[in-house]
Parts: sequence; structure tokens; C-alpha cells
Amino acid sequence: MPPDLLRALVIFAVGLAAGTINTVVGSGTLITFPTMLALGYPPVLANVSNNIGLVPGTVSGVHGYRAELAGQRRRVLRLGMASLCGGLVGAILLLVLPAGAFQAIVPVLIGIALVMVIFQPRLAKWVARRHPPTTQETAVHAGGPVLCALVFLSGVYGGYFGAAQGVLLLGLMGVAFTDSMQRINAVKNVLAGLVNGIAAVVFVIATHIDWGAAGLIAAGAILGGQVGARIGRKLPPWALRVLIVCVGTAALVKLLA
Repeated sequence: MPPDLLRALVIFAVGLAAGTINTVVGSGTLITFPTMLALGYPPVLANVSNNIGLVPGTVSGVHGYRAELAGQRRRVLRLGMASLCGGLVGAILLLVLPAGAFQAIVPVLIGIALVMVIFQPRLAKWVARRHPPTTQETAVHAGGPVLCALVFLSGVYGGYFGAAQGVLLLGLMGVAFTDSMQRINAVKNVLAGLVNGIAAVVFVIATHIDWGAAGLIAAGAILGGQVGARIGRKLPPWALRVLIVCVGTAALVKLLA
């Protein structure tokens, strides 16, 4: 097999895997980014090309989870603005700061998110006792200023690098909301998509992109988004939580290595 064809197949395959896992939980970047580095792409070029390539897969995943988004319009709008602003800041930071400046705090953020995911059922019960839903509007809470600030910070991280952004969002919203993990996962896909989308706009305007690699990742990620939506919607809450913890732990190990 010609080397260029093999290279293209590898990039498509990791895009497919990343699109699948991003839709279910997040951290697909931990598959595509190291692969692109191994293929010889410079780090920043690999990061921005990977980001742009994964955007269509996120859109595909959002479409696959559209039923779970019902009744969450106010929540998506409120948190979506925080994600957009955070993603814009993070993308700009990637282009102006040294590569290791932001990365030092990432393992801490992921560790906190994993603890949140593990203890989410107990914390959700505690929140429900303190704030019992009396109306549908109350039940579908949009999130207060603290959550918005934390979603903004996760957006900054997502715009800068993005690996395990989904784990952070699931952990934050799992504590804040009493909805099912599937409904929270649907919102997570929207927020991650907004972050990746605004970052992609910045990268297209301000830096060089390998459009061939981005296109191959996008093609795989679109298919993976549908695969992930089918798999994720069928998982019981405990299985989705176990998957989140496993992927998040793998992300933490890779970032600390």
C-alpha cells in the first residue's frame, strides 16, 4: 500500500474513533492529536487541524442526540454563551502563549471532573433535596453564575487544546443538574461543538491549517458521531459513567506521561 494512502487511512480511522468517543463522552482529541504528532505534524498545526476536523463530527453527534435536547433550550442558550466566550479566549491563548503555559493545570481539572462524575449520583440527590423541582421550568434549571463561570473556563481549555473537555463538562453539569446522564450528555455535545466551532473560526483566520488532514478527520468524525449517538443512547447511566471514568483516567495518564 502506498505510504500516502496508508497515512490517509490512518487519519480517517482515528477521526472515526474520535468522533464516536466525543459523542459518547469526550476526549477524542487524545486519539487524533497524538496520532498526528506520530505522523510528523508540528504540534500547533496538528492541534488546529485536528480541531477543525472534529467540528463536523460534533455537529453529527448533536443531531444524533437531538431527542435528548428537548426542553433544554434555555439551558443551552445560557451555557452556550459561556462556552462560546471561553472557546474564543482559549483559541487566542493558543496562538499567543507558550505551548506549556496552560497545560500545567489540565491534569488537575480532569482529576476534579472525574471525582465529580464518580460521586454524581450522591451529589445529585443532595442537590435535589436542597432544590426540589416544583415546576418543569425549575426541573430544567439553566445553571447559575458559578456554573457559567466554570463552563467558561472549560471553554477556555477546550479552545486551547480540548482533550477531555467533554469529561469536564459532564462532571460540572452532573453535579449542577438532576437530569439523566443522557440529557446532560446531549447538552455537553452542544457546548463542546460551540467551543470547537468558534476556535475553528479563529484558526482559519489566523493560522495555517492542513486541510487534507482536517478533511480526513472530518469525514471519519461525521460517521463516528452517528455511531457514538447510537451507542451512547443505549447505554444505561451506570455504564456511561464507567466509560466516562475510564476515558477520563486515560486522558489524565496521557497528560501526566
